[in-house]
Amino acid sequence: MKIVYDYTFALPRNVVWKYIKDENVLRSSLPGCKSFIETSKDVYQAQLAVNMGPIQDLFSLEIRLNEMKSSSLIQLQAKGTGNIGEIVGIADLFIKDLQGTTKLNCQAEAQVTGALALAGQRVLEGGANKGLESFFQIVEKEIKRKLYMHRRGR
Repeated sequence: MKIVYDYTFALPRNVVWKYIKDENVLRSSLPGCKSFIETSKDVYQAQLAVNMGPIQDLFSLEIRLNEMKSSSLIQLQAKGTGNIGEIVGIADLFIKDLQGTTKLNCQAEAQVTGALALAGQRVLEGGANKGLESFFQIVEKEIKRKLYMHRRGR
């Protein structure tokens, strides 16, 4: 399954770059996140409750962040298992300036197995796009909240 998704942050690229890799921002932004723990540098273990139409499960994930090109490309690798299947995915996040805002292009590929795969590509792609939209909207809100708290000296 291939997914391409674009999002525009109303924030400068250097700010997005700094915070999109922040453990607390990631934890707060993952829909259905029950736990998120850094096990080694840029490697996290997470528990996510997944709700996509008829698909409901608790997934255990390992997420790896690889900074490929400073300030412009991050690669995410994820492996997860749940009762209804497994997912292995890789996503390249291309980040660039866009007249004072930041354009993010996500190009992802995932393989799913088990009952999860039987749900059908259409349901999975729709759920993935909705999940990405929610994720990046929350990331933007979390970044703005952190900036506000930083300005207030907290």
